[in-house]
Amino acid sequence: MPELPEVEVTRRAFASQIAGARIVSVALGKPLRWPLGIDPGLLAGRQVLGVRRRGKYLLMELSEGMLLLHLGMSGSLRFVAPHEPALGPAGTHDHFDLQTSHGLLRLHDPRRFGAVMYVRGLDDPWARRLLDHLGMEPLEDSFCLTAFREGLLASRTPIKQLLLGGSVVVGVGNIYASEVLFMARIAPTQPAREVGQRKVRRLFEEIRRVLALAVEQGGTTLRDFSAPDGMAGHFQLQARVYGREGLPCTHCGAAVQLIRQGQRSTYFCARCQKI
Repeated sequence: MPELPEVEVTRRAFASQIAGARIVSVALGKPLRWPLGIDPGLLAGRQVLGVRRRGKYLLMELSEGMLLLHLGMSGSLRFVAPHEPALGPAGTHDHFDLQTSHGLLRLHDPRRFGAVMYVRGLDDPWARRLLDHLGMEPLEDSFCLTAFREGLLASRTPIKQLLLGGSVVVGVGNIYASEVLFMARIAPTQPAREVGQRKVRRLFEEIRRVLALAVEQGGTTLRDFSAPDGMAGHFQLQARVYGREGLPCTHCGAAVQLIRQGQRSTYFCARCQKI
């Protein structure tokens, strides 16, 4: 599933190219997770003012309204400018084509858990339902150690599952949660409120460092993800524990273990990450 780094890589790859473009047409394929919420023809003529990100949502601001884009489990966006080779007709798994004066933006999503939704703005009920509960942005200056510590102290939930929930900090998806907890030497099953202050600070720092590194590496490509220019991510080559069950821990040499938490795979070193 594309997580915050993959979504941020996606945003950076096309945001500057599409900014200022006029929408020429919108074509829809098979239904996605949620309906578009507007007659596609009504979007023609509107201008793309910019593309921001909130958690794993891309917010495309228009001269009137906004499009919220989510990549779901297997989605990826491609953007092709007029001077580049055309993408060709939409295929079976292409479900949203946004033709603009600056180029074509296409959503490819084999599983169709992604979505493109039109909202009037951030005060729209749909936008509030999807965005209001999200925690702090880890790559922004507003990510605050004090608020992060308070969020952990307020929860008895195992630390890894709290991170995945996104209510304290967004974007620490399954791969990155395993990685940051290993780097901070915190057991994934430890209740969040019981993590000591020193380790909370280290976890805070590792969240920023690991996610920034993942963005720098183009995200993680395990199966479906590719950036809008078609390039795969390389963070998986940097992973210390994720996907390394039975292999030696890169710190102590003990075998990396795999457990299931909330139906998600958790990789960790029992020797390095003691409660």
